[in-house]
Amino acid sequence: MSKVLAVPTNIITGFLGVGKTSAILNLLKHKPSTERWAVLVNEFGEVGVDGHLIQGSHSQESGVFIREVPGGCMCCASGLPMQIALNQLLTKAQPDRLLIEPTGLGHPKEVLDVLTAKYYRDILLVQKTITLVDARNLSNPRYTEHGIFNQQLEVADIIVANKQGEYQDEDKACLATYLKNRGLSHKVTIFTDQGRFSPDLLVGDCDYIGEQSVSHSHADSDSHTDNHNHEQQGANNINSADIPECGFLHVQNKGEGYTSVGWRFASEVIFDRNALYAWLTGLDVERMKAVFLTREGTFGYNLAAGSLTEMGLDDVDESRIEIIAPQTCADWGAGLLGCRA
Repeated sequence: MSKVLAVPTNIITGFLGVGKTSAILNLLKHKPSTERWAVLVNEFGEVGVDGHLIQGSHSQESGVFIREVPGGCMCCASGLPMQIALNQLLTKAQPDRLLIEPTGLGHPKEVLDVLTAKYYRDILLVQKTITLVDARNLSNPRYTEHGIFNQQLEVADIIVANKQGEYQDEDKACLATYLKNRGLSHKVTIFTDQGRFSPDLLVGDCDYIGEQSVSHSHADSDSHTDNHNHEQQGANNINSADIPECGFLHVQNKGEGYTSVGWRFASEVIFDRNALYAWLTGLDVERMKAVFLTREGTFGYNLAAGSLTEMGLDDVDESRIEIIAPQTCADWGAGLLGCRA
């Protein structure tokens, strides 16, 4: 039976490496056992990894349903990738709550315009938008001069300053000053580690007032579609394509001043955990996410701000990795293949 009431919906946004997926994983730990939650994950890279990280910790049997939209901002191309994935996810999950994680290089205002437009008005109840931020980045113009970074703060109902355990004394004050200078000092701000915050923060009306007349086709999003350049024809199909005899697929994507490089490996390709950890630790990149099948089991990896974390996973059928950096390195492929068992 279809649900009669509109689905409470939250956007969990923030720039690359700030801890959005960790925040969603922590929220899912507090999901009432009687409820079904759906998660729509958007990734800048062509190879979907976040969905596998979440699904490796929370299965459909536990009431968690995941859908990925890889390949850049999901509201581009007239919003169709987002709307198709969202409609399919809602039909399958019939959720009690929907969490949406746009890519760190996505356009949250445009995503909100889609969700609050007439087509979804009786389907979705858009509640608080949560923006995660790492206050240490406020001294770096690569963040502060990036339009998407600032847009994420502007649309926030609640700002979650993550990774506070790594802050210096001046970082909190710097965040307060930055928000004041941008006219955002009225935003509710909390400080936390590992993306932990109460699910109670999700509840409440979203303050965003956007293009309420946006049509179902969301045609006005074409203005930023050209910011994404797919270097491989049919790249969006990489997640369902058959893997060739060489044992892997490789794809790249460019946009918003960054390049992503991703690999999918055949299920029979097994990695050496120690060699893999050493290679991943040596990467000097903006962002890396991966799931790997190793001789010791299945693990998820997360690299941001030079810090690599590893977590055990249950249900993953193949190895995948996505690297995001201002510039790519020709040696990455050889180094990665050298970590095979």
